[in-house]
Amino acid sequence: MSETCQPHHDWFTALLTSGLCAGLVISYMPQHLRIINKKSSEGFSPWFLLLGSTSSASALLNMITMQWGVIRCCPVLSLGSCIEMTAGLFQVFLQWFLFTVILVLYMMYFPPHLKYAQIDVDTNDDLGQRLIKTPIKSDDWRLSITLSWVVFIHLAFITFVTFLLLLTNYPLPSGEETTEQILHWATFLGVTSAILAAIQYMPQLVHTYRVKVVGALSIPMMCIQSPGAVLMVLSIALRPGTNWTTWITFAVAGIMQGSLLIMCIIWTFRQRRLGIDEFGHPLPSSGDANVREPEEGLAVHGEMDVAVGYDVREDGIDEIVAEQMPLLLKNADSYKKGGRKGWVPWRSWR
Repeated sequence: MSETCQPHHDWFTALLTSGLCAGLVISYMPQHLRIINKKSSEGFSPWFLLLGSTSSASALLNMITMQWGVIRCCPVLSLGSCIEMTAGLFQVFLQWFLFTVILVLYMMYFPPHLKYAQIDVDTNDDLGQRLIKTPIKSDDWRLSITLSWVVFIHLAFITFVTFLLLLTNYPLPSGEETTEQILHWATFLGVTSAILAAIQYMPQLVHTYRVKVVGALSIPMMCIQSPGAVLMVLSIALRPGTNWTTWITFAVAGIMQGSLLIMCIIWTFRQRRLGIDEFGHPLPSSGDANVREPEEGLAVHGEMDVAVGYDVREDGIDEIVAEQMPLLLKNADSYKKGGRKGWVPWRSWR
């Protein structure tokens, strides 16, 4: 192995990769902090997060597959040479990890008022109809739970298959760089990642266009990452053992992200013109006493954000709801018995 594992020194590529790794962390921080500070992930499409997480995972496993020979050289190389030759792998790992953190934060800060279905109930009094929260998971929340499990299962599956192939096909016969089987798997991962990246931004573009607000999306993050995609592609393309299947993902994602950035900038100017915040809530105005505080307003995209009269999860179902919807009692009891197990897939699909 020592004869084939020769140190590969390329100071330009090493410097470019180091800068990109730092840039990735800096670019994702505004998005992570924005969700945490706003305590809301409203504005994200769960399909966008699913496609992005699976695409970046496929790209990471493609990189591991293509550079497995380089990784195996680390025991016979100096620490500095090993880090330099595998820096591209760490770069792709950062991309996957930082994006997946957005999915985790999305689930943690999913807007509570959108988690459960609401119904209009006639109270037969002066208050008229009132919105009542039910213990039944909303379609969006159930979909988000399901897609999160899909991301986990996909990562576990491709990781298992990748290392099964790598560990059973190495060491390679003399003179071969990689087997045809491994090359086919790497191509499959790369092409899959590129296809997922190509359609990754479509659900988010459609969702952002439909709601016509920026929501929890971070414009500073996209301003950094969109032009940075060019450097990302260049850095990976210059790495030994990589081919077009490794960098095409980031080229496609960069183009799509640039389109989303332009849309968000347009909606930002629209929000200012209409006097609403990034979630569609009316901004307070000292000259207009009729303008309510943001937490009292309705989102422009139609999501009901008003205070409800009752919450069956806390105060029980009132007599009116019990009379008009007797089946709701059974659902409420089932929900309370489920407790934290509501994240289990078969409960989320009920």
